[in-house]
Amino acid sequence: MGMLVDGVWQDVWYDTKRTGGTFQRADSAFRHQVSAEPGARFPVEAGRYHLIVSLACPWAHRTIIFRKLKRLEAAISLSVVDPLMLDQGWRFADADPVTGAEFLHQVYTAADPTYTGRVTVPVLWDKQARTIVNNESSEIIRLMNGPLAALGDASHDYYPVDLRGEIDALNARIYDAVNNGVYKAGFATSQAAYEAAYHALFAMLDELEARLGRGRYLFGDRLTEADWRLFTTLVRFDAVYHGHFKCNRQTLRSFPNLWGYVRDLYQMPGIAETVSLDHIKRHYYVSQRTVNPTQIVPVGPAIDFAAPHGRDRLSA
Repeated sequence: MGMLVDGVWQDVWYDTKRTGGTFQRADSAFRHQVSAEPGARFPVEAGRYHLIVSLACPWAHRTIIFRKLKRLEAAISLSVVDPLMLDQGWRFADADPVTGAEFLHQVYTAADPTYTGRVTVPVLWDKQARTIVNNESSEIIRLMNGPLAALGDASHDYYPVDLRGEIDALNARIYDAVNNGVYKAGFATSQAAYEAAYHALFAMLDELEARLGRGRYLFGDRLTEADWRLFTTLVRFDAVYHGHFKCNRQTLRSFPNLWGYVRDLYQMPGIAETVSLDHIKRHYYVSQRTVNPTQIVPVGPAIDFAAPHGRDRLSA
């Protein structure tokens, strides 16, 4: 774990002392948009963009899923970093064939030689401009669902106009309590900060469990980006967050509706191949030495995402 300071790599953990033991995630730095408008700096062009991801990271996982759902594999190339994030941060097993970088922080300094901040995945890279377009997962998936969908499959809109206000509101609550909430529990360095995150997490999971008893997806029969944003956290819950991040009131598999919901999404065409429990477990347990100093990776648990889910009974 580390960061760049004025373009120079430093191997430093998160500073939670100044926040009273609370983990605070920094905002993403590159927030450019791809547009179909004439003269756009980042136009809609097949073969122009390159996505850099980790199979371990839930934020990057969102973009891998949307690249699959929107059939953008031929239009947007993909590089996967090694699951271990050690002294030099994210690294490529072999030099990235598009950027030539050995470490992800070199991609960031190629875009901004004086960049200061965390070096994170996903990264959407412009091959022609040789710069980072965007490194905010929530915006990248909307680019794939929006203007970039013209390069693949635009038939299903995961962010429909009539639900946008509701999706945004639910996303914000799930992000704070669940997506980022597991990290707030796992990276806390005070008992009070940990317990606050823990209780907020399970209160939200209880609410989602009840909600998913009334409909197949978060918005009834309508599958939206909110479902996929939640899925990437839930699919990691029992393997990592329950033990490694001390989110141990109960396993996800003990929530009947949430557990069926995760299996339902996992079994959709193409999604299973985006999930790598090997990368996920090795990344968290080996890379996060502050949380797991021994770097021992648990053998279990045995999780059967392919088991029948029965969620189709809730469809209208």
